[in-house]
Amino acid sequence: MRVGVVTFPGSNCDYDAYAAFRHVLDYPVEFLWHGDADLHNVDCVILPGGFAFGDYLRAGAIARFSPVMRSVIAFAETGGLVWGICNGFQVLLEAGLLPGAMRRNASMRFACQWVRIKVESTQTPFLLGCRKGQILRMPIAHAEGNYFADEDVLDELEDSGRVVLRYVRADGTPDPRANPNGSRRNIAGIINAQGNVLGMMPHPERAVERILGSDDGLAMFHSLVGAGVVASGVPTQTVKPVERRAQV
Repeated sequence: MRVGVVTFPGSNCDYDAYAAFRHVLDYPVEFLWHGDADLHNVDCVILPGGFAFGDYLRAGAIARFSPVMRSVIAFAETGGLVWGICNGFQVLLEAGLLPGAMRRNASMRFACQWVRIKVESTQTPFLLGCRKGQILRMPIAHAEGNYFADEDVLDELEDSGRVVLRYVRADGTPDPRANPNGSRRNIAGIINAQGNVLGMMPHPERAVERILGSDDGLAMFHSLVGAGVVASGVPTQTVKPVERRAQV
């Protein structure tokens, strides 16, 4: 499986995502320029964190019209894997690949802190190697991470298992005090109906080495690599859940 990381003007986590694959996992990855509609035959597209086009108008609103996004939308609609992280999640919402919208954090302030998120479902390649109920510790860094959708949309997401990541306390409880931005129902990440598009606000690419404060993000990167192994025909039993020691 080949991975491509899109760079928009203002992206600042594209190199973090690239490094997670190339330097930590020693896995093939390349950069994709926002002004180029060619996805270079990759099997997975990463829309990274940052401030695409300065977040003018609102986060993701301008990036959604970049030439590369026309190809990303078509790619996703044919089953291609698309992973939007932080600003990438905002772009996916603006592009209509995921339902809902992002509002300013409830605090009306930029939030930069460590959070815990609970894996609510593993029915997506991005969480294939995780366990349902597993708690991952990783950082956030955003001003517009307050996920919003109408109640009927939220109910549909919940009922169909598309809420895959939720902000929780250390014991796994989705307490409002564990919610860093006011996101409805403590939602930290959702997938589309087919499970091939994931949007999430926390940064797993910034939690891939112990020296960074946590390597829990590796669980997701291993999951994605494992999904590629399965697709290539290697027996699924070779892809095992990634066990992580709890951190405080």
